[in-house]
Amino acid sequence: MGGQEQCGPAPEEQDGVGIDDSFARLWTPHRMAYIKGENRADGTESAGCPFCRIPTLGDAEGLILRRGKSAYVVLNLYPYNPGHLMVVPVRHVADYADLTAEESAEVAELTRQALVALRTATGAHGFNVGMNLGTVAGAGIAAHLHQHVVPRWGGDTNFMPVVGHTKVLPQLLGETRTVLTEAWPTDDTTSWGV
Repeated sequence: MGGQEQCGPAPEEQDGVGIDDSFARLWTPHRMAYIKGENRADGTESAGCPFCRIPTLGDAEGLILRRGKSAYVVLNLYPYNPGHLMVVPVRHVADYADLTAEESAEVAELTRQALVALRTATGAHGFNVGMNLGTVAGAGIAAHLHQHVVPRWGGDTNFMPVVGHTKVLPQLLGETRTVLTEAWPTDDTTSWGV
């Protein structure tokens, strides 16, 4: 055993778990809710849709950064990167082509404001901005349209996501919300409450 003593019986080998690679495992059981589709809206009904429920919550409780007349901005509960947020129409609608001119203009304006706030608060070097329309396109909640805004930094792809398949998030979502809310541009005319 190379000088190391083992206490108790040797662990049983389990078929199919892979080769011992000396990596520590970071367990994130909270992600199981996402994986199993908890709180996902199915079909075209708004009942049970988290994006329809969020606007009924207070801003801090719902992690809402900004509210407009027909759209709002919310932090992602399962962020790819710190500051990952979504711009969401208030109306329960699945397809971008079904937005009204007012809704699409407000989604665009709130996205612009989000970019300004994220650059100010986090110094992001770039962004991934986009929508997954339909389940086959990767939408986690296909029944309610939402646009992702993911801040990126030079060198943010390091060994943790590449080798460890793990993201390190340096802030709690409530702290991220506070920082972004304080950095939000004040020249907008679309906000109601924050």
